[in-house]
Formats: sequence, structure tokens, C-alpha cells
Amino acid sequence: MSGSDARALSRSLLDLCRMRKLTIATAESCTGGLVAGALTDIPGSSDVIDRGFVTYSNDAKRAMLGVKASTLDTFGAVSKETAQAMAVGALERAGVDLAVSITGIAGPGGATPNKPVGLVHFAVAARDGRILHRECRFGALGRGVVRERSVIEALRMLMEMARGPKAAPKAKREPAVPRGARAPRRVAVKRRVPPRKKK
Repeated sequence: MSGSDARALSRSLLDLCRMRKLTIATAESCTGGLVAGALTDIPGSSDVIDRGFVTYSNDAKRAMLGVKASTLDTFGAVSKETAQAMAVGALERAGVDLAVSITGIAGPGGATPNKPVGLVHFAVAARDGRILHRECRFGALGRGVVRERSVIEALRMLMEMARGPKAAPKAKREPAVPRGARAPRRVAVKRRVPPRKKK
């Protein structure tokens, strides 16, 4: 993954959001504002990007995004629950259509037996109530690489949510039967087999 990948994704995302009249906010921990930076690096992004929250500490997550202390104490800063709370908090405080959050362990330190270096949780919250979560385990590839890959993943998730919910397949409906009328009975029809000709 390179800077050109992030730039191309950012441009595509901004174009899609303009077309659908969507606005975005970011809430970042381990990436330290890199997602907001990738998006605002594209000229004219101000009609889509509202603001970015860099909430590196737990205090910042609580104060700026409204993440509950009980969530952080129970699940930790690097967790699905915290990522979702960050995304919802950013969505509510910015009043935007989409908000993405990232919280993870870029390394080289900070790992625990259950949470290794390279573990990153992502969430995107939408105004219509949809929430998308993803957990990635990039491995100990180096701090810079983990952060770069996290930016790409966050942009991809925003693209996925910006496209909107997938339409459910329509079920085939039987023709309605008028009230009081009996539904026609299905009768098995036996196929008539012609008699064999005698030789």
C-alpha cells in the first residue's frame, strides 16, 4: 500500500460523497489524524470533510467523543466496543452523515497477550443507524506500515458505507386471493401414457 493508493481512494470517496451529498468526520487514535490528512490533501474536500478528532488518550476519547469510562475499563481502548463508541460519538458531535473511527496498536510497544502489535479496530457509523465494524491484524510490520494500512482500510470502509445499504432481494409473492373466495386447489395431473403397439 502506498500514498498513491490512499490518494486514489480519497478522491473516489470524495466524488461519491459529493454525488450523494454526504459529509464525513473522523475519530482517530493510532493513526493520529492520517485519515483526515489523506482526505483533506485532495483540493476541494471541504464540501465533504467536516472535522477530525484525534483522541490518542483515554481522557480524550471520553471528553471529545463521549466514550464511557466503563467501556474503556471493561473492553480497553483497542476493542470493537470502543471503536463503535468513538464512531457514534464523532457522528453525534459533528452532525455529519458518516463517521469513521480507528483504534489500535501500531507498535513497537503496547501489546498484550490478547492484543498483539498490529491489531486495529475500525468502525463507521451512519446517520441512518448503520454501524460497520472490522478487526484487522496486520502483524508486527512496523509502525509506519500498520498506520498506512489502517488509513487504506478506513477509506475502504467509508466507501462501503457511502454506497448505501444493499437492497434485500424481493421475495416472489403469490397472487392475492379476494376475501371470501377459496384459493384454487392444486390438482396433480397424471400424464397419459399411450398404449404400446402390439408387434
